[in-house]
Amino acid sequence: MTAITAVTVQNTKGVSSYEELSPETVGAQIRAVVTDIGVDAAKTGMLASAQIIEAVADAVRETHIERLVVDPVFVSKHGHPLLQEDAVAALRNLIVPLAAVITPNLHEAAGLAGFPVRSREDMDRAARAIADLGARAVLVKGGHLEEGSASDLFFDGERVEWLEAERIDTPHTHGTGCVLSAAIAGYLALGGETQDAVRKGKAFVTEAIRGALPIGEGIGPVNPLFGIRG
Repeated sequence: MTAITAVTVQNTKGVSSYEELSPETVGAQIRAVVTDIGVDAAKTGMLASAQIIEAVADAVRETHIERLVVDPVFVSKHGHPLLQEDAVAALRNLIVPLAAVITPNLHEAAGLAGFPVRSREDMDRAARAIADLGARAVLVKGGHLEEGSASDLFFDGERVEWLEAERIDTPHTHGTGCVLSAAIAGYLALGGETQDAVRKGKAFVTEAIRGALPIGEGIGPVNPLFGIRG
């Protein structure tokens, strides 16, 4: 189930615009689902504004959603802003402390940690800085590192683990962050422990990238239905 925060106008070539829903409607969607159907785990994606972030944080706290995966979406795959600049502080102060696990890429980790993140050493420092903000676990995604394998860093306040996977040579990577965070949430909903859910989520998104769909004239989407054969 989805609580819509904003309606985007986009295709494989980019995001041309978006329209936010009211914060009251966003919060009401979350409460409607949790109080009726129930939520075993949830993830956040594009939150757009400080006001929507506040509404989501209020609803998550009020409805006691414990297994929350935070994908701190700053920009689209094409570099188009999806989070207002004045909303970063709200994300840092209100959403990060609610996260069972947060999954920033290098740019997002830098925005949350407050310093550039360009190397494996920087990723380690950023993971610890973001954990200090209150997240119970941090997965800093290293897909934008310029060389080597696709290396992500997991840190939960005690354990550090580098998760390595092959770097698949494809331009079609639209949706990788969304699929990864959704997969982690799914494994948490099944009762998995956080570190294991993160490992399985990374394996899942690797196969989704391998099965990416070369459609449109821009960056095609990864395929989370790779396991279904037509």
